[in-house]
Amino acid sequence: MALKTLHAFVSGKVQGVGYRAFTRSKAKALGLKGFVRNLPDGRVEVVAEGDEEKLEKLLEYLRQGPFFADVKDVKYTYSDYRGVYEDFEITY
Repeated sequence: MALKTLHAFVSGKVQGVGYRAFTRSKAKALGLKGFVRNLPDGRVEVVAEGDEEKLEKLLEYLRQGPFFADVKDVKYTYSDYRGVYEDFEITY
């Protein structure tokens, strides 16, 4: 089990469509920790920590999004696991 940190930026129609709640739900179901938030430029930022296989599954969900979303692009990087989050939250 390889622990990693995923940092993703999601663009498209991803604000005002339940994207953050969708992401939190999927991340919690996968047992991941971190946060999701809207950015002023219209993108959504996601930071998630946990098992690399579960992070890959989260990436699949990020590309899909909830029903009313229209995801255009997901840019992401992986980095070393830091273990700084206790839960997965929507932040502002």
